[in-house]
This record gives sequence, C-alpha cells and structure tokens, in this order.
Amino acid sequence: MAQKPSIPKGTRDFSPIEVAKRNFIINTIKDQFKLFGFQPIETPSFENSETLMGKYGEEGDRLIFKILNSGDYLNKVDDVIYEAKDSFRMTSKISEKALRYDLTVPFARYVVQHQNEIDFPFKRFQIQPVWRADRPQKGRFREFYQCDADVVGSKSLLQEVDFITLYDAVFTKLNLKGVTIKLNNRKILSGIAEVIGASDKLIDFTVALDKLDKIGEDGVKKEMLGKGISEDAIEKVKPLFQFTGTTSEKIEKLRNMLASSQEGMQGVEELQFIVDAINKIPLKTAILDLDVTLARGLNYYTGAIFEVSAPDTVKMGSIGGGGRYDDLTGIFGLKDMSGVGISFGLDRIYLVLEELQLFPETVAPSTRALFINFGEVEALYCLSAVNKLRADGIVAELYPDSAKMKKQMGYANKRTIPFVVLAGTSEMNTKTFTVKNMESGTQEEVDFEELKLLLQ
Repeated sequence: MAQKPSIPKGTRDFSPIEVAKRNFIINTIKDQFKLFGFQPIETPSFENSETLMGKYGEEGDRLIFKILNSGDYLNKVDDVIYEAKDSFRMTSKISEKALRYDLTVPFARYVVQHQNEIDFPFKRFQIQPVWRADRPQKGRFREFYQCDADVVGSKSLLQEVDFITLYDAVFTKLNLKGVTIKLNNRKILSGIAEVIGASDKLIDFTVALDKLDKIGEDGVKKEMLGKGISEDAIEKVKPLFQFTGTTSEKIEKLRNMLASSQEGMQGVEELQFIVDAINKIPLKTAILDLDVTLARGLNYYTGAIFEVSAPDTVKMGSIGGGGRYDDLTGIFGLKDMSGVGISFGLDRIYLVLEELQLFPETVAPSTRALFINFGEVEALYCLSAVNKLRADGIVAELYPDSAKMKKQMGYANKRTIPFVVLAGTSEMNTKTFTVKNMESGTQEEVDFEELKLLLQ
C-alpha cells in the first residue's frame, strides 16, 4: 500500500490564495522598509553551530534544529560517548551546522564579518524563514517567517522615532487602523526596581508586572511575594497597578516616582524625547501608548521597548515588537555597537486582516480570460492572441486540451474566470473572437483590439 503523504508537524502548505495574501503583507512591509531607507540583506538558512549555540539561553539552544554532518557522521564519535548515549556531547561530533533560529544573531554575525564593507549607521531589513524545534500549537510553528528591520551604529533616539512612524506607515497601508504601539524603557524598569529597593529582583519584579493584564493586581502581588519581594516594596509600586492618564500625565507620574534614580530619570527623558517628536509628526492611524508594565526581552534590550497590539476588536497577541540594544555584536567580538530594531509578526497580521476582512479583493490576481481549445489549428490561433494579451499585462490562458466544451466551461467557473473566449473556423476567417461574460451570460463577437479593451 502506498504511504499516505504528510508534512512535519509545525509546518504548513499554503494555497495560491494564501500565498497571494501573505505576499500582499510582505510586499507592503518591504515597500515601507525601502521607503524608510532600509537595505535588504539575506543570510543562509543554516549557520555554523558555534554561531547559534549559546546565544539564546539553555531553552533556545534546545530548540535549535541541528543538521547531521554529511557522510559517516558517527565516525568522529568515540566509543565512550557512543556507549554512554550522551546526546549533548555527541551532538558536537555529528553536527557542525544548524538551521537559523532567528534573524538577529545571523545579522550580528553578518555585521561583524562585513564590518569593513559596511557604512555605519547601517539600516538593514530581512524577510526570511526561521526554524525552531518547538512544540507546535495554535499560532506557534516550527517554520515561520520573520520580518525584521534594524539600525546599528547609532545611539540617536531619532531612530526610535523613525521605527514608530514605520509601524504606523505599514499598518496604515494595510488598512489596519487603530493598532496600539506600546512603548516602555528598560531604564524605567530598572529605576522602579531601584527606588523600591528590589534591584536584585529586577527580572522577577518585571516578569510579574508584565502579567498585570492577565492575572490582575492581586495575582501580581502574590507572584512578587512568592519571589521574595517585600510587602513594603510592593506597596511602593502600587501606583503602577492603576497607571492611567494621557502619555504626558504618565511621564509626569514617572518623573515624580523616579526622582531619586539616575537611571530611571534617564529613561524618563528618553521617553519624553520620543513622545515630543511623535507629537510634532502625528501618527496617521496608530496609537502610541506608554505602558510601564511592558517588559519583553529584558535580558536583551537596554533602552526603548516596543510592542504592537491589534485593534481592541480582535483578540490576538502582539503583532510586532522590538527595542534598543547596546551590544548586539559583542557576542562576536565587536564591542559597543548600539542598535535598535523591530519585527512584524507576519502570521498574526494575516489572521487579523482575515478576521477583519481587510484583504483587498484584488489581492490574488485572477486570470481574466480563458480561451477555449477546439483543436490544434484553433488553439494556435488563440495562443497568438494570448501572447499578445500577456505582453500588455493581461492575464490570459488557453485551456491545454481539446476537451468537451462543458468541461472547459466548468473549469472557468470553478476558477471564477470572468471571461471565456471562443474561436472556431468562423472567427478565424473574420479574424475575430467570441467573448462570453461568465457573470451575465452575454456574449459578443469582437476583433483583437476590442477584446483587449474588454479585458483591461
């Protein structure tokens, strides 16, 4: 019995319409990346294992797909390791390459490797697939695309302002109005931990605070207490649980709260600069919101932190995010190369646009006309017209077989092709074509120029 075909868990096939919709999003993002001055780069789908391993923490290392060496890959494994079935020690012997886990570490490798060819600040964008040996579940895949843009070699906060306007520009072009760009700063979080006397518990404090919208005030307090943060410290942070008001009012509250923290006040001034700049160049459709509970990538980001959420009418996790990092390339020996970057969540954006029915009807270019095949002579007559139409950018095709008329017409119907073109002996003699409108059922005889106008 033939084996039933399947694909690996966590991967997907995409139909023509799904590919068209995904390309619509990708091309919209790519057009805005270019408009903002970002240059495209591409890196290999796999890297040397030493490039990736140890860069994402223990959990990340576990999720990296390893590639077996070519040939007799067990040849380098000594008997002791083999008989002990020590997979961790064996991996380095049988696998020297791995599929990329994200686009950030390969980008850091690229910058260091090509630093003498790059003009800094360097603005790059990259749209490529990545792979993670994760447990597949709804919205989480083992193969997926990342859409990243970064600037390295500049500490200017104008870069943060540019990224906020870039987010706004992309979602405006996608007609996805009302997204919220949440903004915070790592220095703010460090300053809060400092003034409440919990600097040694920064990670525990911020991880708990980040869950405020999920588990509520009581849940956050309980988790903080469980992590050893004192009741006195929690009392000092209580204003953050009801942190409301305009962005300006929130900044003023932070200014008062963090007056004794130099790092915290630096974070406040950075936020103030960004907000003031955005106010001078108002966003088109997005909303900028200061969210002091936002703590994504705390071990990675050193300044501004971004997270983009879909409009309130859609229940969806973040559809974008990013932030400022001070030492991206340090892991490869190039120190003090500050940068800032953002990413777009392609798959989640797709789901949001689908739910809100925001994909344009023209997103999937459909064939405008199908020429019926009556036989070899008639087919060659039609094929000449098809090629002329294609030269003018009109999508047309000839049915490949001289099948029964009912079958050919049914094919056009199933593919929702709006026009069917017929040409038999009579039409060939008069150098004309009979065109049938599949929606109205009407048909007329036209010459080639009239046919072209009809199909445009």
